[in-house]
Parts: sequence; structure tokens; C-alpha cells
Amino acid sequence: MKAVPGMSTRPTTDKVKEAIFNIIGPYFDGGNGLDLFGGSGGLGIEALSRGINKVIFVDRDQKAIQTIKGNLEICRLEDQAEVYRNDALRALKAIVKRDIQFQLVFLDPPYKQQKLTEIIEKIGEHQLLTKDGFIVAEHDSAVLLDKTIGDLTMVRHEVYGIIGVSIFTYKDGSEGE
Repeated sequence: MKAVPGMSTRPTTDKVKEAIFNIIGPYFDGGNGLDLFGGSGGLGIEALSRGINKVIFVDRDQKAIQTIKGNLEICRLEDQAEVYRNDALRALKAIVKRDIQFQLVFLDPPYKQQKLTEIIEKIGEHQLLTKDGFIVAEHDSAVLLDKTIGDLTMVRHEVYGIIGVSIFTYKDGSEGE
């Protein structure tokens, strides 16, 4: 896997990636994934390698888009991916119109421009997550997200050095109410 050239992205370390998949489940039986701040595509590609059927990758940086496409080619996963250059909130609006639900949503925005609460609210509001799906938000370890955001509840929060990982899912049985 290649990293995005320059200093504009911060790839998820292998240690953190492994920890995330140990928490949310090492393997998946199909489903869709959304990697909303794709970077190099590492999290979405890892999800594909563990059984997710298809991942939509979004990043607003052209170098990141080229890197994601290159990494998908190297892994021979182009047929299981869609890659879009777009702002995260605009991309969510486009996805809502397509009536897709995701088993896994990865949110790893640049630490300085975090709109995590707003994005998680929108995902819940438009029921973009399957009832048993997860949102994995990576953020600066100093950031503490609310335990409940809209219909979604934080089920795990871990800190790995300077990286915080918060995992959200629907509150028990309240999806779609």
C-alpha cells in the first residue's frame, strides 16, 4: 500500500487498524462500507479484504484520490470500489439520494478540521447505517465526543498514543424509530 504524498494526510497506523478490526469484528459477511476521508484508502481496503462487498471512498484531495485508486489496483479491488473526489458533507448529501446503507463507516478527518459530531448526526438522521453497523471515528486523543449523537451511541472509546478511536452504533433497537 502506498501512502499519500506530502503531509496533508496522516495514515492510520497498522497497530490502530488492527485494534479497530479486533473491536468491530475481524471478518464481515458482505455489506457496504464508506471511507469518508479516504486518504490512502487503508481502512476501506482492509474492510474489503475482510469480507465487506463494496466500499465508497471519498476524499477532497486529488493526490489522495490517485493514491486510493492506485492502492485498489495493487490489491485488485477496483471492481468493489467507487472513488469520489468530494467534500465529506457534500458526499453524504449525494449518498442519501442513492438510498444506500452501510455496515461500516470510517471517519478519519484531518484533526484540525473536525466536523465529526455533525457528520455522525447526518449519518444517523438519514439512516445510512445498517441496524447492526458501526461508525469508526478516528480523532485526536484530546477530543472527547459525546456518548450519544442523535440516534447513535458510543460503544467503545480507545486511545492509542495521540490517536483516539470512538465507535458508534444505534442505541438498542431504536434504529428507524
